[in-house]
Amino acid sequence: MAANLDGQLVVAISSRALFDFEEENELFEAGDDRAYMALQESRLDLPAKPGVAFSLVNKLLAFNSQERPQVEIVVLSRNDPVSGMRVFRSAAHFGLGIQRGVFTRGESPWRYLRPLKAQLFLSTNEADVRSALAAGVAAARVLPLSARASGEHPFEVRIAFDGDAVLFSDEAEQVFQRDGLSAFQSHESTHANTPLAAGPFKPVLEALQRLQQNPSGPMRVRTALVTARSAPAHERAIRTLMNWQIEVDEAMFLGGLAKGEFLREFEPDFFFDDQAGHVANAAPHVPAGHVTSGISNR
Repeated sequence: MAANLDGQLVVAISSRALFDFEEENELFEAGDDRAYMALQESRLDLPAKPGVAFSLVNKLLAFNSQERPQVEIVVLSRNDPVSGMRVFRSAAHFGLGIQRGVFTRGESPWRYLRPLKAQLFLSTNEADVRSALAAGVAAARVLPLSARASGEHPFEVRIAFDGDAVLFSDEAEQVFQRDGLSAFQSHESTHANTPLAAGPFKPVLEALQRLQQNPSGPMRVRTALVTARSAPAHERAIRTLMNWQIEVDEAMFLGGLAKGEFLREFEPDFFFDDQAGHVANAAPHVPAGHVTSGISNR
């Protein structure tokens, strides 16, 4: 019988999001893939340094046990197969239980998300992220120069999400951009009891709640909603989560305040936001990814 990943949280990740390949990537971006391959081959026995999403992956894999696998991490990369050997060797060096990978040597790999049934895709390539989102898969462009995750919470995977266009649809954001803040607040107050439609990351939050409710060993999940909303628009966001029967541990309604310093205190392993400005503000403090969905990214 063929293997399958049914019932697991499947995360696809590019090699550059998982490991720090910035020096090597300079050759790749220069269009000299032969030189890039030669450099990676010369470094096969040199483990790559952890990248921006390393902590997230490491902690998610800690939810697995031999009897009950709950998370599958698959490397989905524009790297060539030779460079893929270094990715697998680096993963083994750090004890990451990663067994599957797809390496496409410069071609876009996003189409393999469908047979993998991946719920999340993390990549440094914006075009691949946009293609994944268009195909209905939650995806974010990882900023490779983001701060690395804090080591203060070794038994907690901490993830922070923006609301509109990330967990929720961009319906309300469209009102805000078209008619301004006052109209947005009025619209959300009027529709406080009407749940927002799902955004691309609702399935990810659902999968994290399943992990939280079925822990394996000491690992736990802690989630935060970090949004520019403020009262009275906060109520619709909370009621939407209640309608979905999904809980978050913390909610920050910041009313337009910069998010970076609040995220620094929460210490997430990753933060997802659709606004490039919020991601740029967060990146000096925490691992961050740009969700290129919704009206702000058209």
